[in-house]
Amino acid sequence: MLGGLVVVSDAACWVAVTGAPSDVVVDGRAREFAAPVRLGVGSTLRLGMPLRWLRSYVAVAGGLDVQPVLGSRSTDTLGRLGPSPVQVGDLLPVGPATGSPAAVDTPRPPDASALRVVAGPRADRVDGDVVDLLGRTAYVVSPSSDRVGMRLLGDPLPMRTDDELPSEGMVLGAVQVPPDGLPVVLLADHPTTGGYPVVAVVDERDLWQCAQLRPGEHVAFARHP
Repeated sequence: MLGGLVVVSDAACWVAVTGAPSDVVVDGRAREFAAPVRLGVGSTLRLGMPLRWLRSYVAVAGGLDVQPVLGSRSTDTLGRLGPSPVQVGDLLPVGPATGSPAAVDTPRPPDASALRVVAGPRADRVDGDVVDLLGRTAYVVSPSSDRVGMRLLGDPLPMRTDDELPSEGMVLGAVQVPPDGLPVVLLADHPTTGGYPVVAVVDERDLWQCAQLRPGEHVAFARHP
């Protein structure tokens, strides 16, 4: 997040950096972003701070060969499942590569736009057309946002009732409304169930923006066509 990563290779390998565009420096020399980069034995890879977006990704040929938990090698920060979060000084084992990178066209970065939403199962709890209200309200990303959810700051949604709900299943991209009326978009580490009303759902094609928006940046919603 926001650059600053430094990794050292103890074996020759191919890597590629994607996500938030940042300077890629290997052993003091600038290398290409979103392209295969060869690391030699003992090479040091450094990432600069991206000019836009939030999260950069380093892919390694062969993948990270950590023990999977429930079929996943990522860390669930809410449920505390999976491998331990990466710490300074950790040694990350790499699996066997399948060959040199093939020449392919690098996908172009997607364009940021308004988050497309549809009304959710509890849209009737909002006093008015929830999609219209979301589209007309100025929101910014809260500093308390994380992998669990993108929390928003702005005018609270007008709710018809604050009666509690029994816990219901939650999906990726669900827009929950806690008692303060400020929407939360559930992201990768969201809970499997929750009691706050889901008044809308973000289209899965726009969820990448929720992971890349920085605290303080403007968030716009639009009705799914």
